[in-house]
Parts: sequence; C-alpha cells; structure tokens
Amino acid sequence: MRARDSDITTPLLVLGGARSGKSSWAESVMAGFHPPYVYVATAQALDEEMKLRIQLHRDRRGGEWETVESPLNLCETLERFIGLKKPVLVDCITLWLSNLLCAESSGIEDCVERLCKTLGSADYPLVIVSNETGAGIVPENSLARRFRDLSGFTNQRLAAVCASVFFIVAGLPMRLKG
Repeated sequence: MRARDSDITTPLLVLGGARSGKSSWAESVMAGFHPPYVYVATAQALDEEMKLRIQLHRDRRGGEWETVESPLNLCETLERFIGLKKPVLVDCITLWLSNLLCAESSGIEDCVERLCKTLGSADYPLVIVSNETGAGIVPENSLARRFRDLSGFTNQRLAAVCASVFFIVAGLPMRLKG
C-alpha cells in the first residue's frame, strides 16, 4: 500500500524500528496533502554522523519543504502552526525525548501530556514519526532503561490520541488504528 492511496486521517502516528523506512513512508503520506510542507526536526547535529543523516533527509525531501528545528520546544513549535493549514511532519519523537533527557528536563511525562493536548488542537494535517524501542533487549544502564520506558509510555499516549497509527517493518506499513 502506498501512503497517498490510503484514506488517512490525522494526526497520524508512524512507528517503526531503526532504518525501518518510517521517515520515508511518513514523507509519502505528506504527498497526499498540498505543499508547502513543514518538517519539524527534533534532531541535533552534534557529530559528523548526525550531520550526514540530517543532510540526507533534507536532500530527499526537496524544495517544497520548510524545515523548523525544534529539539526541545516541540509543543510551542506545533502551536505556531494552528490556523495556517500547512501539512506538518514531526521527525522524531524519540529524539525529542532523548534531547529532554540529556537536557535533564524535569517533568518529561508532563511534556508528553502537553504534546497530546497540542495534537488535539491541531487544525492542520499532522504526521508524527517515533521509534519503537521496546522490542529489543533490556538495556544495561538506568538512563537507557528510562529512555526505553519513556519511549513506550509516549508511544502509547500518542497512539491513544492519534486518529491513525501505522507500524512500519522493512518499509511496509501495517495499519494499527484508523
């Protein structure tokens, strides 16, 4: 199934493992809406590998996309688009959570709840990408376990408030909701 051929409602959550094809598939969903598109990037280019990954994503998207960097203030960023009717893609929630953890932000669960409320206010097409991190081994250190647990909690909360949820495996979408 190609994303643009399906009857997709938003907000839409796209889950998948690392390199599963979730970002490319989410971008194909956006092609079903009218440009210009907004790409809300939560990644930070902290090393050469990440700089290259970010550049590859930008090159793939092309000129119809406006990129807005939002490593920490995701809710505020999404609230800015209310009333503009521009299609928005957020990539990705797990990097946002990682950024909050590294910034030693308190109340991350409260940030997640605020994000869920913000999604309910979105009056524009919205696609959200997040990694599924709970299918692997139990991490050996407490920070990694906290990240895994926060990711699972967040994905559950987002799935509950999103109209559609897809899980991407080997580039293939499986509809979970909507």
